Amino acid sequence: MPARILTPAEIGGIVRRTRKAAGLRQYELAGTAGVGLRFLVELEAGKSTAQIGKTLQVLQTLGCTLDIVPPPEDKSVRRE
Repeated sequence: MPARILTPAEIGGIVRRTRKAAGLRQYELAGTAGVGLRFLVELEAGKSTAQIGKTLQVLQTLGCTLDIVPPPEDKSVRRE
């Protein structure tokens, strides 16, 4: 299955839909996830500079998973 790269807006939409489906208000999720309300509002809005650590905290709190699949090893790729 080919990997799909999500945009910040798509991640924000997933967070928003999942939060609403769980019946949580933004301030409730922010408090439970240990992030600020402003951060959560900006994450849901698709802010491209959202901190990855905090984003992962929110996703984990919602029960979302994120899979990162490295490319197959290719000897033609230059390693540093």
